[in-house]
Amino acid sequence: MIASQKHLPRYAPMTRFLHWVVALMVIATFPIGVVMLQDGLARPTQDLLFILHKNGGVIILLLVVLRLVWRLRVAAPPMPARVPALQARLARAAHWALYALLLVMTVSGYVRVRAGGFPIEMLDALGVPSFVPRSDSLAEYAQFVHGNARFALALLIVGHAGAGLVHLIRRDGVFKRIWPPLGQGPQ
Repeated sequence: MIASQKHLPRYAPMTRFLHWVVALMVIATFPIGVVMLQDGLARPTQDLLFILHKNGGVIILLLVVLRLVWRLRVAAPPMPARVPALQARLARAAHWALYALLLVMTVSGYVRVRAGGFPIEMLDALGVPSFVPRSDSLAEYAQFVHGNARFALALLIVGHAGAGLVHLIRRDGVFKRIWPPLGQGPQ
């Protein structure tokens, strides 16, 4: 372990909490989205998976918006000086691309469902009206965006997680900035 790593600036506890909650929800939502479309599923199972996917997407959207608002108010800690400038720029770009793709996925999912005339049970229970008109063509376009953006998001997540793993193995202090999700962790 590098001696100065002990004193590296870390993300705020709220940032770390939101990061890991969103990460876990997205990781859970991906396989649910794949399985729910499989042929031969019992209808009650498929309905449950659709409900989990749609409502999970709404929660992810709200958390990402909260995370963005928080991120704009609370700056990310600087990268350790030993991280090359190009690598630091790529990391910043990847973070903003993750935010953008999470917004694209959640908004396109919402538009697909609402324009398709389907319920979002959590929002319906809260009396939240639809913000998009009923439109088969809009639903189809949103489904196209949602279905294709998932590949870019998956690749970016794998790259992000891979980079995190590299930093964890190197013990260079970069991973420690975001871990643990709660509390202060080992000092």
